[in-house]
Amino acid sequence: MQVKVIQTYRDIVAICDSDLLGKTFEEGKLQIHVKESFFKGEEMNKAQTIELIKDMAMEDATFNIVGKKSVECAIEAGLVSKEYVIVIQGVPVALTLL
Repeated sequence: MQVKVIQTYRDIVAICDSDLLGKTFEEGKLQIHVKESFFKGEEMNKAQTIELIKDMAMEDATFNIVGKKSVECAIEAGLVSKEYVIVIQGVPVALTLL
């Protein structure tokens, strides 16, 4: 997974499955473009990603998460519930503002 922390007045954590970088998904009125300039960061495994999610959730961060593996990490970390995940062209997407 690609993990990037963008430091602003409120940190933004961008996480996506590595194979989704640069792709666009559309379904009805929903669209997401997994831009490399936003999502490309450090390659992390599942354990590292879950740990980062837990740490950043304590810091009042915003999260943009795209992809099956990435969203599963967010669910396992307790950041999001399955009912709040949207699916665009079969790709799970979770956005949070804590």
